[in-house]
Amino acid sequence: MKVYEIITNAILEKLERGSVPWHRPWNGPESMPKNLISKKEYQGINAFLLGCQGYGSPFWLTFTQCKELGGSVRKAARATPVIYWNWIEIEEEGEKVPFLRYYAVFNVEQCEGIPEGKTPSLATNDIDRIAVCERIVEGMNDRPTITHARQAALYKVGRDTINMPLFGSFETAEEYYSTLFHELIHSTGHEKRLARPTVTDISPFGTVSYSKEELIAEMGAAFLCGVAGIEDLTLDNSAAYIKGWLHKLRNDTYLVIMAAAQAQKAAHYILGTSS
Repeated sequence: MKVYEIITNAILEKLERGSVPWHRPWNGPESMPKNLISKKEYQGINAFLLGCQGYGSPFWLTFTQCKELGGSVRKAARATPVIYWNWIEIEEEGEKVPFLRYYAVFNVEQCEGIPEGKTPSLATNDIDRIAVCERIVEGMNDRPTITHARQAALYKVGRDTINMPLFGSFETAEEYYSTLFHELIHSTGHEKRLARPTVTDISPFGTVSYSKEELIAEMGAAFLCGVAGIEDLTLDNSAAYIKGWLHKLRNDTYLVIMAAAQAQKAAHYILGTSS
């Protein structure tokens, strides 16, 4: 029996039994977004706006604050707006009315030159690279650019780039490669590779097409983990992730079989093998 069949059957079995809840396998911000200087937490919509940017550090500061610390904002770094209400007095009517204002902030990861000790660092784990996984990644033909600029895992089809959280922020090396394999499977859908409609067409988050692509990516990642021999340490989380997306697809486990067919093509592309 091929590794793809073994992994597919194992995932289906775990789905039938009920998988454990999915968890994010890398370290992210340990607290709510807060200003680096005042240490005050941002409130309301600002906490959401800053928290969803995907940076590993929860600390933010203005351009001026960064400069006062002796640092500078990295070239081409994009600011995130922080909004607040202010009041102005209308003399003619003798009353005050609120109006919305904003100012720009940068995450400390967008800055450089800030003295050591001024910015708490992200907790990291002492884990080692896995040679067989590295060979799979390096061996992919026409591989997209892989960066570690943000503490988030994502594939940008327009730029054909993958961003990964820092290697040391993962609980295990196996989970790092499982996550990277997931994003690499996404990248095979690019129009210059397999031209998979679930990637080439615009598919907003949460749609059926988006959900199906997530199934394909995670099935493909599970296949590559099986080829690398690390599936024992990643399969439970993969099954939990797949179950989460199946919930949006009315728990139709037949879709796992359909996704597996597409995932197999994607895995073959990455491995440079024929089906």
